[in-house]
Amino acid sequence: MKRFLASFLFLGVTLSTYAQLSPQMEAYIRANPRRAAGVVHAYEFLPLKDTPAPKGFQPFYISHYGRHGSRSHSSDKPYVLLRDCLQAAKEEGILTPSGDSLLASARQMIQLHNGMDGRLTARGTREHELLAKRMYQRYPRVFKKGEVHVISSDVQRCLVSMAAFTSSLRACKSDLVMTWDCGVVYQRIITLNSPRSIKKKAYDVAHSALTDIAIDTTAVYARFFTDTVRGRELSGKPRSFISAIFNLARFTEAYDIEENRYSFLPWEAVVTAYARHALQSYLAYCNSVPFGDEALKDVAVLAREIVRKADEAIAGAPVAADLIFGHDLPFMCLCSFLGLEGFAYPRLTAEQAYRSWPGAKLCTFASNLQMIFYKNRKGEVLVKFLVNEQETRIPEIASPSAPYYRWEAVKKYIDNQ
Repeated sequence: MKRFLASFLFLGVTLSTYAQLSPQMEAYIRANPRRAAGVVHAYEFLPLKDTPAPKGFQPFYISHYGRHGSRSHSSDKPYVLLRDCLQAAKEEGILTPSGDSLLASARQMIQLHNGMDGRLTARGTREHELLAKRMYQRYPRVFKKGEVHVISSDVQRCLVSMAAFTSSLRACKSDLVMTWDCGVVYQRIITLNSPRSIKKKAYDVAHSALTDIAIDTTAVYARFFTDTVRGRELSGKPRSFISAIFNLARFTEAYDIEENRYSFLPWEAVVTAYARHALQSYLAYCNSVPFGDEALKDVAVLAREIVRKADEAIAGAPVAADLIFGHDLPFMCLCSFLGLEGFAYPRLTAEQAYRSWPGAKLCTFASNLQMIFYKNRKGEVLVKFLVNEQETRIPEIASPSAPYYRWEAVKKYIDNQ
């Protein structure tokens, strides 16, 4: 059958300026194709490094916002689409060996999903168990006295993440006093993120100006069907078929499946899909040039609640840590509102973000923000910000001891936001 380059573009109308990821970002994803999952990539536990605190300062309090761990897809529809069309092709005798392999993968994912949309997986539980252990081992001094106060989104995956984290923390120190809570008032605060109008604008940009890379859909179909015309008829729109394969590949990691299922697709389709999701996330939830000022307004409520609780601990309240368990969208908005590097600085245009925003590093499953508070005998207070356990700076706040910042300077910056 004559091969042709399909006229449809995998993810929307394009502008030539959005042609490629930066060499650095493409190399980062190629080094581990699982990173193409973007915000649903499993947490990467990297080596920890602590810049010594200024002389006389010791950690005494932690404020934490953690996203839930690895979860199932919000729907099994992509897997069902693949199963149904590939099974029909198999019965008609037009399925290739690769098609058989993809069919087996779709069946496996349906079984693992088990009708449980957005459910925390065993890997998600382990992520939070290990995060708690690493936090305690890194800052044992904080937990010598004082209570640990915990609140969570009322969504199942957040509640189970909270349970895993706090159980692991108590395993490190059995006499820790903890409180747990969730409810409608907390839910309103914990889940605050970008306004719906900004999300719509970000979606429109990400789907209308992504890439000029066209996908050879005939080559994709030829991999799975001996009769590509019939394969198209069975699978529906090429965009939906390719998207279903990409989503299958994205969520295998949540179930500890080692095989690289992105290999079912051409590399151009993988990086284009990654880029669309990353660009949409940046524009909707970070301090982008076109939308940042509007996107971050609502999360001010969450930021100020964090400040209030920190001030109580500084004033002498018997609390060692305040832990919040929530979702990815507030996490990105919060990190942006606080001015953290990568989320808020530098401010990127849509084109710049498409090429170089490191979303696969900054927001994954179990992403977390830890604010570590230090004080000296004079009562002076410094704070250090850890994004995914890594020291992160606020470039717009001058500090001779960065990544440590005077708490009063941080509060002033937040007020000015």
